[in-house]
Amino acid sequence: MPRIAEPIASEGRATPHPVRWTRQKCRAMVDQGILTERFELIDGEIISKMGQKRAHAIVIIRLTAWLVALFGPEFVQFQLPVLLTGPDADTSEPEPDAVVLSRPATDFLDESPNSSAVLLVIEVADTTLRFDRTTKAGIYARAGIAEYWVVDIEGRQVFAHRGPAKGAYADVVAYAESDEIAPVARPSSPIRVSEILPPS
Repeated sequence: MPRIAEPIASEGRATPHPVRWTRQKCRAMVDQGILTERFELIDGEIISKMGQKRAHAIVIIRLTAWLVALFGPEFVQFQLPVLLTGPDADTSEPEPDAVVLSRPATDFLDESPNSSAVLLVIEVADTTLRFDRTTKAGIYARAGIAEYWVVDIEGRQVFAHRGPAKGAYADVVAYAESDEIAPVARPSSPIRVSEILPPS
């Protein structure tokens, strides 16, 4: 007699033998003209870089003005790849919305800067908040990036992740739009969160 089947816990993937891409395989596909659109490689998956909504673009504009004024144009990059050190080096090549470097960008003529030269990474989340706060936080922490911010457009806040240890950030603080936040690399130069966000 048929009986009700017990539910299967939905841990991990149900797909048999998923393809896990590497940086080398992705570069080969770019060279062959197979991958022609903007993408980033995250944890072995090719993630399409979809067009930006206007609110996302406004945050990038505001971050650009502030970070360039604070660190100088040679020490910041926007929506360009970062090479990770550590366990995700072969299977992840993110393109953060903003990166502050410890060395001038001109030091990296042949290859993208690696995570050892990164002081701050910022991702802007309009539809990707959970992904940015979990998956991306994990790869940045495992790479030893000291500080990682997620600008939550809908929630009108910034999540600051600091103190990477054992593959996670030990210190995660949410800053409301009325709060001030400062990078660890420039603790005496705060900005009000509302000045990063689009006008309400």
